Amino acid sequence: MTSFESITLEVADTAAAETFYDAFGLAPYVNVRASAEPTTGFRGFALSLVASQPGNVDALIAAAVDAGATVLKPAAKSFWGYGGVIQAPDGTIVKVASSKKKDSAPAAPEFDQIALLLGVADVKASKRFYVERGLAVGKSFGGKYAEFDTPSSSVTLALYPRRALAKDTGVAQEGTGSHRLVLAGGGEPFTDPDGFAWEAAPARARA
Repeated sequence: MTSFESITLEVADTAAAETFYDAFGLAPYVNVRASAEPTTGFRGFALSLVASQPGNVDALIAAAVDAGATVLKPAAKSFWGYGGVIQAPDGTIVKVASSKKKDSAPAAPEFDQIALLLGVADVKASKRFYVERGLAVGKSFGGKYAEFDTPSSSVTLALYPRRALAKDTGVAQEGTGSHRLVLAGGGEPFTDPDGFAWEAAPARARA
């Protein structure tokens, strides 16, 4: 595996999920497929949207709520900026934030970056696991955070301590069953130390 190319969320109702992610502007980044595999509590991952200003954060959260999302943490100012957390109808947690505290342009439901945060038991160990499989590290802060350099993907892949990710998104860290998440990259299918499943990326059609 030398790349990270896409995210697939496993959902109970694909039509409803597709409608939500389209309305929320995430359809180009997130695929969905049907699955009835049970899961309870925290699934161990979150999507993170980085916006350019607070007004865009509010606009994105409003669009998500209008499409059926639930607010887990209302948007608010903090030491590092401005942000909030919502939960999609299928259970996926999405953090929406900006490092800015004031608007500099008219607000719009737009984001500049999207990341997939995997909540792991040991960031350093999981980072080694992925490096051994060909991924290059872009940023690393000891056992607190690691981000991979994945130019083939429009979504950034990052590792975060599971307990810290749950706390940051406003949920209890306990959870059992399926992660309801499948990632695609090059090479053979495998499952990482925290139970996240990887599949080979589908072949691209030739021009």
